[in-house]
Amino acid sequence: MSAAVAGRLLRWYEGHGRSLPWRATREPYPVLVSEVMLQQTQAARVIPFFERFLGRFPDEAALAGAPTADVLAAWSGLGYNRRALALQRAARAIVAHGWPRSEAGLRALPGVGPYTAAAVASFAFDAQVPAVDTNTRRVIERLDGRRRAPAALRRRAAALLPAGRAAAFNHAVMDLGATVCTARAPRCAACPLRDACRSRGRAGDEAPTPRSPRMRFEDTDRYVRGRLVAALVRGDEPSVPGVASARLRRALDGLERDGLIVREADRVRLP
Repeated sequence: MSAAVAGRLLRWYEGHGRSLPWRATREPYPVLVSEVMLQQTQAARVIPFFERFLGRFPDEAALAGAPTADVLAAWSGLGYNRRALALQRAARAIVAHGWPRSEAGLRALPGVGPYTAAAVASFAFDAQVPAVDTNTRRVIERLDGRRRAPAALRRRAAALLPAGRAAAFNHAVMDLGATVCTARAPRCAACPLRDACRSRGRAGDEAPTPRSPRMRFEDTDRYVRGRLVAALVRGDEPSVPGVASARLRRALDGLERDGLIVREADRVRLP
């Protein structure tokens, strides 16, 4: 069944795959930049940041040698600014030691977790490995009608890979999960795997994960941290109108711990 599933999915991808700028290259640097940006951020939001970032830092040497303040300025607005610091550290390691081509070598780079290592290995170096993100997990678990622990899920994904076409398959299954086999409203009638899917017609009946009452983004420390970094990028004082001083101090302390700001006497600046 694995070969049939892969064949159907790849044929669907040829006509329905998303056109994303980072898929136009197999060069490892833009692939790595895109994958780090895509961590916890939707593709549509990443696109303009990715294009601007590559325009400012076109290769790993440019990123490694740039002032960290410039890197944070280019990243500002995308969120989770620690990713920018990790990406620059990764670029410096690559400039010093060259590109690791294996999953294990990529995993050793700063800010690169198991999924990102697999994705870069597959998309840039044609490694025959599964890149299992949230969309991939959902598609495979619905297809089989069962949930699996991460290691077992990876083995199942590896079993589905068509020989020599891991990159295309990984893109295809991600796109299927992002556009058809969605979390809340799967379009089963449009799915190329519907005849083989054990969850067809009931995929949307999954019990929702219990959640705490949703907090407004403006009430989170992440919001304050982002506004403080944005203020410093503009050259303004690090302040956020309407935010209590205790929250500001907590956010500044966190930014300093993460290496995103430097405090010098009464002055706060970007690294």
